[in-house]
Amino acid sequence: MTIKEIFDSMDYGLAPESAADAFAWLVDQGSRFGLFIDGTFTQPGKGFESRNPATGEVLAELTQATQKDVEAAVKAARAAQPGWAEIGGTGRAMFLYAIARLLQKHSRLFAVLETLDNGKPIRESRDIDIPLVQRHFYHHAGHAQLMDTEMAGREALGVCGQIIPWNFPLLMLAWKVAPALAMGNTVVLKPAEYTSLTALLFADICRQAGLPKGVVNIVTGDGAVGEMIVNAKVDKIAFTGSTDVGRKIRQATAGSGKALTLELGGKSPYIVFDDADLDSAIEGLVDAIWFNQGQVCCAGSRLLVQESVSERFHTKLRARMKTLRLGDPLDKCVDVGAIIDPVQHAQITKMVASARNCTVHQSPVALPTQGCFYPPTLIEGLSPADPLMQEEIFGPVLVSTTFRTPAEAVELANNTRYGLAATLWTENVNLALDIAPKLAAGVVWVNGTNMFDAAAPFGGVRESGFGREGGVEGLMAYTRASEKPEPLAPVPAFESNDAPVAPGGLDRTAKMFVGGKQARPDGGYSKPVYGPDGNLLGHVGIGNRKDVRNAVEAAHAAKGWSKTTGHLRAQILYYLAENLAARADEFAMRIDAMTGKGTGAAEVEASLQRLFSAAAWADKYDGLAHGVPIRGVALGMKEPVGTIGILCADEAPLLGLISAVAPALAMGNRVVLAASQAFPLAATDLYQVLETSDLPAGVVNILTGSHKELGETLVKHLNLDAVWSFSSTDLSKMIEEASAGNLKRTWVNNGQAFDWSRDQSKRFLQAATEVKTVWIPYGE
Repeated sequence: MTIKEIFDSMDYGLAPESAADAFAWLVDQGSRFGLFIDGTFTQPGKGFESRNPATGEVLAELTQATQKDVEAAVKAARAAQPGWAEIGGTGRAMFLYAIARLLQKHSRLFAVLETLDNGKPIRESRDIDIPLVQRHFYHHAGHAQLMDTEMAGREALGVCGQIIPWNFPLLMLAWKVAPALAMGNTVVLKPAEYTSLTALLFADICRQAGLPKGVVNIVTGDGAVGEMIVNAKVDKIAFTGSTDVGRKIRQATAGSGKALTLELGGKSPYIVFDDADLDSAIEGLVDAIWFNQGQVCCAGSRLLVQESVSERFHTKLRARMKTLRLGDPLDKCVDVGAIIDPVQHAQITKMVASARNCTVHQSPVALPTQGCFYPPTLIEGLSPADPLMQEEIFGPVLVSTTFRTPAEAVELANNTRYGLAATLWTENVNLALDIAPKLAAGVVWVNGTNMFDAAAPFGGVRESGFGREGGVEGLMAYTRASEKPEPLAPVPAFESNDAPVAPGGLDRTAKMFVGGKQARPDGGYSKPVYGPDGNLLGHVGIGNRKDVRNAVEAAHAAKGWSKTTGHLRAQILYYLAENLAARADEFAMRIDAMTGKGTGAAEVEASLQRLFSAAAWADKYDGLAHGVPIRGVALGMKEPVGTIGILCADEAPLLGLISAVAPALAMGNRVVLAASQAFPLAATDLYQVLETSDLPAGVVNILTGSHKELGETLVKHLNLDAVWSFSSTDLSKMIEEASAGNLKRTWVNNGQAFDWSRDQSKRFLQAATEVKTVWIPYGE
């Protein structure tokens, strides 16, 4: 083709990136790799081939780790962890800086190897993935340096098992390894079976940096190796991958005491309003769905366009699809590379073939004769309930529908079980900042997409998982409080002395408190409450599934509480404290009568202080403007979790209840409480205080009865967003296992005592909020 012909056609010529150095590195290793355990590579064993998805060419042979290998890696990490923690934040920072510098030094080698192994265009691995990897190690080196002063009272968890996917092999490694090491943990990491080569190159970098042996261990293999790590004696599991696998991990770790973060699937909406710069929105959409061949958990795979501009937008989009360049990922001019594996290619093909009553448009590109390539695809005319609008395709396939009003856009965007990310395009900043908080997503991009940074938390809500990667929130997930809790003994209810009636001859049966009013238990059963001397103090209802359902419905009806200001919530909490103080002696006497400890007055006083603390925090526990390297800002907005079920403490029947509920209310949550099983009258006496404190109906709902039965129903209820258990009956395993149904957030005590005498409101505030990161670029 002559220069004139090139100018006439505007075709791009070839701009191949040399893979010579990457192949040379593979050859230097013998094109066969063992595992990286205790600072050395093991001899290669039986395993599998790693192939270039663009050509089918075998790149290397990798070792399938065995149970013995995983145990050896965990043992090495366990032995190295105390020393790694003891060198202090300054010492760890030095190593992280060294790793970051070596990543920069070998950046092109990493980029080429990533493209060979994964199939993504070299432009993406070179300009996005590898610079972000370096950024994470530099950023977290700084956090390591500051840990001793800025995170006083926190310590490393210990050994962390980390399992990463194949779509961003090295970047996902950095997201997990950098914060774990910064906080003093050691790691056992399993890269994806398809894409392990850059993880093994990273292991070589760790050796060059002089990282102490055992701090980083890398074991390769299929999903069976991941299961071994999940079941190993580690202190935390961090997983990025599919929602189905995440659900299994939640069940497998239930009751083990292992910390867990899950970054799972998504079906992210890409919302275009009628005032948007349509050409910019088109380019953003190309990055949102065809970046990394659509194999991105936060891909903008659901296009929602305002009806008035829909036809014009789709016309522009189809025209832009004609110009997309698909081919050799090592060609710097290629936009779309190869699908990771024939299995994934077949899954994408099957899902697109299932489309009905719609229009399928595919980019008219010539597919290479070898390798796993799939054309960029647009499917129009689907209903919101269509499986392709609801399920993650994980390929270069965009599904589209329209909306008329901003309210309808929000409804459509949130019509999914996922909640990872969302994008919106509008020139109206007021509209953008009105819509962003309404979207059920952990990350919202305004007039941009796929923006990431080590300083900005990333993670989802709903079935997109829980926990955050990046920012201070990501660091907190790799630490715990330094104090060592004591075991919690079950607190039994007192038995009867056969006295026939309550003191004074009056039989009082407390009802439930649901929707702002007292309600009889649905089952029509009650149980007696006795004091330490066996005297009957009263009766309380025995709650059942119907009572839980009614309470959750009442809490959902009170969702307006989440939209109120912190100032208003503070006033109501202060008022609640004022009304409780007016009856302090009565509550103190009731606590003493139930428990026989004589500490009622102190417990009431501490409860009042917790209410004042929560009121004080209500308009002060706010977000951050993260310093990200763009012309713009990433806002870390604190949002309420939603509706929280709480099994209240038995050892502190009033203080435990108030300590948990007050911060939850301060942050805008609604709660369904199961009162202390042993001493429930402290909660039932609270009904009148709640009724006279201007608290909207349904914000607080209180049930009485068996913690096991109420807890089991609460955790299985799909309209609850979180369950906390401080019950002296250890229900941790049951709650965590059952929470996998909709991956609700959990906070359980694992049979360990909680020090209710200390004001730990900050811990409750953290558990009562989700961080939503809203990216807002600015400038012309």
